Amino acid sequence: MSRDAKHYCDVLIIGSGIAGLTAAITASNEGLDVIVINKEVNLKESNTFYAQGGIVTQGEGDSPELLMNDIIAAGDGISSPESVRLLAFEGPRMVEDFLVKGLGVPFARAESGAFEYAQEGNHSRRRILHSMDTTGRAIEESLEKKAREIKNIRIFTAYTAIDLLTIPHHSMSPLSLYMEPQCIGAYVLNNHTEEVERIFSSYTILATGGLGRIYLHTTNPRCSTGDGFAMASRAGARLINMEYVQFHPTTLFHRDADAFLISEAVRGEGARLMTKDGTFFMEKYSPLGDLAPRDEVSRAISEEMLKRGDSYVYLDIASFARVDIKKRFPAIYEKCLSLGIDISQHPIPVVPAAHYSCGGVHVDLWGRTSLKNLYAIGEVSATGLHGANRLASTSLLEGLVWGLRSIQYITEHFEREKAYAESDIPAWIYPDQEEEADPALIQQDWLNIKSTMWNYVGIVRTVKRLERATADLQYLTNRIDDFYRKTHLNPMILSLRNGIGTACLVARAAFLNRKSRGTHYIV
Repeated sequence: MSRDAKHYCDVLIIGSGIAGLTAAITASNEGLDVIVINKEVNLKESNTFYAQGGIVTQGEGDSPELLMNDIIAAGDGISSPESVRLLAFEGPRMVEDFLVKGLGVPFARAESGAFEYAQEGNHSRRRILHSMDTTGRAIEESLEKKAREIKNIRIFTAYTAIDLLTIPHHSMSPLSLYMEPQCIGAYVLNNHTEEVERIFSSYTILATGGLGRIYLHTTNPRCSTGDGFAMASRAGARLINMEYVQFHPTTLFHRDADAFLISEAVRGEGARLMTKDGTFFMEKYSPLGDLAPRDEVSRAISEEMLKRGDSYVYLDIASFARVDIKKRFPAIYEKCLSLGIDISQHPIPVVPAAHYSCGGVHVDLWGRTSLKNLYAIGEVSATGLHGANRLASTSLLEGLVWGLRSIQYITEHFEREKAYAESDIPAWIYPDQEEEADPALIQQDWLNIKSTMWNYVGIVRTVKRLERATADLQYLTNRIDDFYRKTHLNPMILSLRNGIGTACLVARAAFLNRKSRGTHYIV
């Protein structure tokens, strides 16, 4: 069997959350040939699938200007005005046209048939469309169903992207040095055969999601190991704002919960935070109380835990709920009940956890990166929308807006002519003698990364901690890079390589920024 299978497409999309599948469906509707890859067997496995709260649109008594003000306030004043305006004015229409009318996503409605809007922290209006507390699942299932119906979308699950194919870097022609750097596809690992294949594409879109798994505690699924950030960096694309990692203040504290997310919508419906002895504390930290921005709430919880020596605080929805808890939050209710916690009767033990990257691969209003023919959409991108801190429930909308706009631009400016000879792009070169990947080494390296990031590049940072982090991570980078080059490739070693690369990007950015702002809090 050939160890060099090749595939060709107009658009290669790496990732299958709301951004990736929106782009895939839109591109196919424009007649483009699309390949979507996901390193998991399940196409739905993504941050989108686990999103609980909802997606921002325009509620009653609302306006684009009000939404803009809320986004900019949450972003601590450094959000891109152009990106904020784009999302606020165009986003609600895209939700209506693409998700509601196009896909029939079952958002919650009142008995009258009108949409039911939720309230979340730092929003001045009830404007969040939701599907109870499984909004992401409802959207992702609708997207997958549609994508699988379309013939010119080829879906490759259990395929892990290794590196972006770029010229002149991957070209054997010396004349390619005079060409404009550009992306022409990707080297990918077939997880089943463990052979490397090449995908040649006119345009490549990174939609790989987040980086939460580089931290010890995170709300993110296991696939969120920072792959897109690291691949883009290795390819030479520009990344910005990597120090701004948002921590979600309320994840379920239980040994079997794996940082299960307790949606911000729970506080939006009245829940209040209190210490283990029953003291409510958020009013001490913000005039907005329990509806303060996530970074303020996370720091408040962290400070209360440190002062008292506690390992968690409580979130009390049972005493303050303005809704039917079991009906409004069925997934949260069932998850907690399965662990012996009845949230309709008792408070929920919670701790903060790494949740969302506000920075990433820098893109313009069309999703274009600094590298020709490479686009980035969704959490892996940095549109500038979030600034230093993300406003709740804007991430799904951002993925939708830039997923649609990236394909609009590609379609209007499509170039089929190749600027390179395929024969100049080599097949993957395997080591002469491949070592088997030792799972114990991989797990230990991951533990070092996660502990370093949590303790030194976490909710509260200091110059000394960041100095230690950059030094320790650089040492680990050298060791992992040597491990990677000698080892038989599998998804675990590839995720480890990307994890350490992304951890270094975050730690370096944090070390260089000595000004506290939003999610980057340095003392």
